[in-house]
Amino acid sequence: MQVSRNIKEINAKQREKSIKRSLKKTDILRLILNIVVVFFVLFPIIYAFVMSVKPSHELYDKTFFTAHPTLNNYKDVFKIAPIEGYIINSLIVSVIITFFQMVTAILSAFALHFLNFKKKGILFAIIMATTMIPGETTIISNFLMISGWGFTDSFFGLVAPYLTSAMGIFLFRQAFKSFPMEIYEASKIDGASDLGFIFRILIPLSKPTIGALAVQSFLGAWNMYMWPLLITGSDRYRTVQIGISMLNSADSQSMLLMIAGVVVCMIPSLIIFMFAQKNMVKGLTTGAVKG
Repeated sequence: MQVSRNIKEINAKQREKSIKRSLKKTDILRLILNIVVVFFVLFPIIYAFVMSVKPSHELYDKTFFTAHPTLNNYKDVFKIAPIEGYIINSLIVSVIITFFQMVTAILSAFALHFLNFKKKGILFAIIMATTMIPGETTIISNFLMISGWGFTDSFFGLVAPYLTSAMGIFLFRQAFKSFPMEIYEASKIDGASDLGFIFRILIPLSKPTIGALAVQSFLGAWNMYMWPLLITGSDRYRTVQIGISMLNSADSQSMLLMIAGVVVCMIPSLIIFMFAQKNMVKGLTTGAVKG
């Protein structure tokens, strides 16, 4: 009996060792796969940075890295065009759009979930139906409306068509569905107003959704190209995406300048995404799972 027990213990230890070895092999393979995927995802950014520090005479060389990196391309970008002014304009536009999209989304989602009124299901369906309309189909009508009001080449003209977001309303409505209706009823019994309930209870408990919509709205506004190109005509209100495209021409020097400008333009987006990616993922999944 003692011999059989020893044999069983030895077999169990061998199984544990084999399982640990297989887990180690699986972890190593997973790590290698992650490194390969990360490399392919980040390769455009790496390539843009490498190209931006190349001298102009090395643009068409077959070597990937340059032996003589230089920052003159970045210096020339700020000398040739008022990129700093374009960046400030883009920041102003992005912050305004992000703020108003969050405000309108929170108030609309609150009304669609907590308030009782007729046809609110149909109203929500109409709001969501607007997400199926491509933005290019409304850009001409928006331009005619803004130009008719006399707001071309202005900050109001840049932000007016984007002050609300159907996707933002959907995200907050799904997040608010996880809140029991009893909380709202109890707050009303205690004498809280609707705005008091929103600012004291809903907003503090909806930080992940707010972070997700803020990142999405900011990046969408920052990367706008067609609408600012159509609505702006002077450097005073031109955004950074339009300013960078103005650096492009046929010679190698301007191509490197444009790449350097693209790298400068990517920095705010990368910083925001790096610090807010956890809240973004958490906010997008809020309300997806009940219980």
